[in-house]
Amino acid sequence: MNDMRIVERKVDTNEVKIAAKDVQVYYGDNHAIKDVSVEIEDKTVTAFIGPSGCGKSTFLRCINRMNDTIDVCRVVGDIMIDGEDIYDPKVDPVQLRAKVGMVFQKPNPFPKSIYDNVAYGPKIHGLAKNKADLDNIVENALRRGAIWDEVKDRLHAPGTGLSGGQQQRLCIARAIATEPEVLLMDEPCSALDPIATAQVEELIDDLRKSYSVVIVTHSMQQAARVSQKTAFFHLGHLVEYGETTTIFTNPVDPRTESYITGRIG
Repeated sequence: MNDMRIVERKVDTNEVKIAAKDVQVYYGDNHAIKDVSVEIEDKTVTAFIGPSGCGKSTFLRCINRMNDTIDVCRVVGDIMIDGEDIYDPKVDPVQLRAKVGMVFQKPNPFPKSIYDNVAYGPKIHGLAKNKADLDNIVENALRRGAIWDEVKDRLHAPGTGLSGGQQQRLCIARAIATEPEVLLMDEPCSALDPIATAQVEELIDDLRKSYSVVIVTHSMQQAARVSQKTAFFHLGHLVEYGETTTIFTNPVDPRTESYITGRIG
């Protein structure tokens, strides 16, 4: 009985970080996301799974307003982070993206040195008072990105000269250098080999101590390994959302079960 109480308390400590209500996304006449409502917890890895084209990446991009960059895209509904409406006209998308970091499918380091890749965000957001401060921010981000030991002796070498897995960890370090509260990852391991994937997965597990991490993945095995909560998307709908173990072992919706057992997808 005591064990059950401990488990319940542990779950309750994770407050809701992101709350979406009745979100619709349109690309021109195409209704890509339909009536999505979800509450995403802090200090938790939440995985979005589902077949290609089901809307999981589109919804992810709503959380830091990346869809604003697409002319024909229209987002309707409410998305709140810490109770603040991120689509309020008063919200500056640039400031929002400092708070909500993003890592993409393919590693995309800037054509700059390893140091400058990480220093770029803190510089433009005025987070460093001086060079020593900036050095400290860069080192901390590279340490938290689990790549410091591999690059500390070549910080002024180009970031593009690193291996694929190192580049992706550099991009994660770059994303966390601005001290975000949410970290979005859009299939961050799909371009990586198994060893690099394992390193990034280990890093994701560590990052959830500090952030709310939301990961889109095409790999159900990866979702099972790294996430505590899973959301299954299908044809623009959020079909089912819950504890990862429950979604994979005892899903409620037959569409979820069909996807997990390989009958759809």
